[in-house]
Amino acid sequence: MKFKFLAVVIILVFTSCKNDKKEHPVQSINYSETELDVTTSMYPENISKVFDAHGGLEVWQQMQTLKFTMAKDNGDEVTITDLKNRKSKIEMPKHTIGYDGKEVWLLNKNGSVYKGNPKFYYNLMFYFYAMPFVLADDGITYKDVEPLNFEGKTYPGIKISYESGVGESPDDEYILYYDSQTNQMTWLGYTVTYFTKEKAKEFHFIKYSNWQNINNLTLPKTLTWYNYENNQPTTKRNDVEFSQVMATQLKMDDAVFEKPKDAELVQ
Repeated sequence: MKFKFLAVVIILVFTSCKNDKKEHPVQSINYSETELDVTTSMYPENISKVFDAHGGLEVWQQMQTLKFTMAKDNGDEVTITDLKNRKSKIEMPKHTIGYDGKEVWLLNKNGSVYKGNPKFYYNLMFYFYAMPFVLADDGITYKDVEPLNFEGKTYPGIKISYESGVGESPDDEYILYYDSQTNQMTWLGYTVTYFTKEKAKEFHFIKYSNWQNINNLTLPKTLTWYNYENNQPTTKRNDVEFSQVMATQLKMDDAVFEKPKDAELVQ
């Protein structure tokens, strides 16, 4: 964000401190003609470089809506998310899952029964797909960790933890591993604590590849899940492809995410 209004604040501060100014002269700067970029000043340098390598937080924060399609065995799955309030809707051939900002709802079509956990799934793939930008959310702490060595290449690592009470699973942990030459994200290690509500020790692994430019953001086309052992990725398990990706400054009407009459709230 560009904070031109800081000029007004600085003028007020200088005015209130005019007595000290005589003893400690300060060089005058015309901030009204200067754009100050403080978007990433609150983040460690390494994660800031990763954000920049994917288009930058400034561009990401301009976006209102993210939409993508995943091909599944039983038909396409289309996810749409409001990036500001994280309302979401997932359209599937036999089901629709939604989050209206307060509650998760489920619509089963033609008598079908959803066998998953809607409350766990409603934002799961969005969160994986919107990496690394979701790692700029509030309530996150960052820590450098040992790099990941895989197939002869070394990837520096940044561990992400959450403050108590943040999100459904504040004990979840992530490790972002990035390419030291391009600063682009390459691997994600993550734990799952939603079901146990206890801090997990075992990390699962996703590899990010086939980057695509979507409205000046570098987003993945392919996520590859890997088998793992001793908190290390081992062999490839499966790919998930993303198509018809849209990142836009257009905000969806809240009605898009509202619970249909025939849907049920998920407890």
